[in-house]
Amino acid sequence: MEAMISVQDLNFSYGSGELQNRVLKRINLTICRGEIVIMTGPSGSGKTTLLTIIGGLRQAADGSAFVLGRQLVNSIEKTKVHIRQQTGYIFQQHNLLKSLTALQNVSMTLEMHDGLTEQERLKRSSEMLAAVGLADRLHHKPDQLSGGQRQRVSIARALVGNPKIILADEPTASLDKQSGQEAVSILKTLARDSGTTILLVTHDYRILDIADRIVELEDGIIKS
Repeated sequence: MEAMISVQDLNFSYGSGELQNRVLKRINLTICRGEIVIMTGPSGSGKTTLLTIIGGLRQAADGSAFVLGRQLVNSIEKTKVHIRQQTGYIFQQHNLLKSLTALQNVSMTLEMHDGLTEQERLKRSSEMLAAVGLADRLHHKPDQLSGGQRQRVSIARALVGNPKIILADEPTASLDKQSGQEAVSILKTLARDSGTTILLVTHDYRILDIADRIVELEDGIIKS
């Protein structure tokens, strides 16, 4: 199968000299097209750091990280932008703009996709919000939505650009059991329909059953 993410002997440290803190240690990880991989591990084990390197949000200087066929280690900004344009991000705290409606929050993602008119962006965004069960909440702002609904907006935002990869960082941490399971089920169904690759970081053992594979990261080392 086609490898969408291929990390080899990846190291990452914060600081330098005596203050250097080695966060990732010779990480090797391959994720194929359409695969759903969950990464677990204690807080501080390097999960979010690895996620941000793979997503082109952080620069690594040692080892190899090919994402969508592009080398991200020691890469130029243009390469990281290319990866970000084809990646959907879902965060624990949603990161929605409070002054914008659900529809506006989702459609903003499409502004970096050339060739779409504003009307086309809004149409695609409203269809994606309907797909996550929010057809009646298009014009509600984040503070008018429940935690589960805000996370659904976040999922719609991540998926609306038809990304090849979804990176999710603790997407259910602020949700109750039912809302969390609903959110990841929607994510799994919509992503599977489009063959999207998912890498999801979580401490939530209630959602492990959505994964094709579970990877454990501890003290910067992949255990399994």
